[in-house]
Amino acid sequence: MARPAQIAAAASELRLVLGQLVRRLRREYTFPVAQATVLSRLDREGPQTTSALAAAERVRPQSMAQTIAELAADELVARHPDPADGRQILIQLTEQGRDRLHEERRRREGWLAEAIAAELTAEEQRVLIAAVPLLRRLSES
Repeated sequence: MARPAQIAAAASELRLVLGQLVRRLRREYTFPVAQATVLSRLDREGPQTTSALAAAERVRPQSMAQTIAELAADELVARHPDPADGRQILIQLTEQGRDRLHEERRRREGWLAEAIAAELTAEEQRVLIAAVPLLRRLSES
């Protein structure tokens, strides 16, 4: 079993490395990260109000309204009255938005798959593949 100091050092290094990897993956986007995160959230969780999206992304409602306006102008999202509460407006991913999001995901995953194949030995690839469920467990704790 690892010593507490080793675990703390590994946690620090993992935080730094994962941050670098996330920033590198974000460079693969062809549109702003704020827009990409909204599209991803709508794809995963379904239609939401602007205020719910703002709270989930931890931004001001005015900032989220601007992001939604930009996405709507590009026809990547649409606004619809909430069937349960007509006073509320739901933001929904359009088919064009879903296609664009999936294209972006393929680009990022393609870059990452190519990097794994090119930069890691076969044994390192096996170790990384085995570590994915462990990282998932950590992310869910």
